[in-house]
Amino acid sequence: MAYGRTKLFFHKVTNWEYWPVYVVYFPTLIVWVWWSIRFRSIKFYKYANPAIKNGGLHGVSKFEIYNLLPKQLYPKTILIRAKDITIDEELLVKSRLNFPLIAKPDNGKRGRMVQKIHSIEELTLYRLQVKRDFLLQEIIHYENEIGLFYCRLPNNAKRSDGCITGITLKKFLEVTGDGLHSIEFLLKQNPRFAMQIAILRNQFNLQEILPCGQRAELVPYGNHNRGTMFLDGRQWITPNLEATFSKILGQIEGFNYGRLDIRFRSFEELERGEHFSIIELNGAMSEPTHIYDPKCSFLCGQREIFRHQFIFRNIIKLNKGKSSVKPRE
Repeated sequence: MAYGRTKLFFHKVTNWEYWPVYVVYFPTLIVWVWWSIRFRSIKFYKYANPAIKNGGLHGVSKFEIYNLLPKQLYPKTILIRAKDITIDEELLVKSRLNFPLIAKPDNGKRGRMVQKIHSIEELTLYRLQVKRDFLLQEIIHYENEIGLFYCRLPNNAKRSDGCITGITLKKFLEVTGDGLHSIEFLLKQNPRFAMQIAILRNQFNLQEILPCGQRAELVPYGNHNRGTMFLDGRQWITPNLEATFSKILGQIEGFNYGRLDIRFRSFEELERGEHFSIIELNGAMSEPTHIYDPKCSFLCGQREIFRHQFIFRNIIKLNKGKSSVKPRE
């Protein structure tokens, strides 16, 4: 069944994962107003992660967050300032970066303006479009990606005592050819993919007919806004995985709450801390993205949001009670 504009409209209305963020988080906003009164500060959120500017809620540089991590744990990344007049290949050579690359705003939200760049010409065009500081990052070729939500109460005896509160499995946007129909036709059979046609038309020849059985991955990064399906992966939370990431994140004093987007080869290796790369680390703005599993109801999603929000509140309460904690602003 092909999805046109009318069918897509009703699909968005009847599937809450596509609802505007201000609708999904309106109940949370009400609670935050109450908490601002209780904490006597509208900036109480900055105590969630004192090591990150504004706790990671707003105005935070992704590049600064990367610098909190050991370099071997994240992709090679450089910061391009908006004021830079030109970008040449010499800069990429010095940084040991090769096309294709991932470009994304240094202060971005929900995967907007993330793009795969294949040449200097595309990079120049991207700089003109984004009009702000952005990152250039090597592509990590591990086939799997997850969102891993991690929390740690700051009163624990050791910074390595934390827990994983959610895992999101990410199923990328890809189509499989049938030897008869165009890529565009195949995209229109899936409402999640059909929403991306306007963007993909500028990047691919959607009239191409793929041989039967040939797969084409059209969006190589796990963004919900770009057609990736999010699935609840809580069954992959194990004591070994928690121990591994508690040890890794315990190295960051002042990080207590957030989500890591991780590329990896296999869960077995990830448990051992092998063959993975942290694509992003997010702070107070982090969503427990496993709520966007199509099987999760709106009520189920709200329960998960509030479960994480009360952990968030407890972390803030403990940090605000310590005179030694000085959050970044």
